[in-house]
Amino acid sequence: MILNQVIFSRKTQSRGFEEDKVSEKPLRSVAKAFSWRLIGTIDTLVVSYVLTGQIKLAASIASIDFITKLVLYFFHERIWNKIKWGK
Repeated sequence: MILNQVIFSRKTQSRGFEEDKVSEKPLRSVAKAFSWRLIGTIDTLVVSYVLTGQIKLAASIASIDFITKLVLYFFHERIWNKIKWGK
């Protein structure tokens, strides 16, 4: 899905269409989601460790949290990118 968007955006730019300067490219949304999840995962790891006292359990919780919230944040960004309010 992401790859299709990247390929499609390159094809439309090479045909002479103007680049959309208002919305973000999907790759930027992925980079933002990834960097934010690193911060969030460190927080989840620390909180989970403080609550459980077990680093293995805390790492498991943080790993699942990283993956699910990375995906959710990406789609959240893409949906908000389509909303014209506030632009």
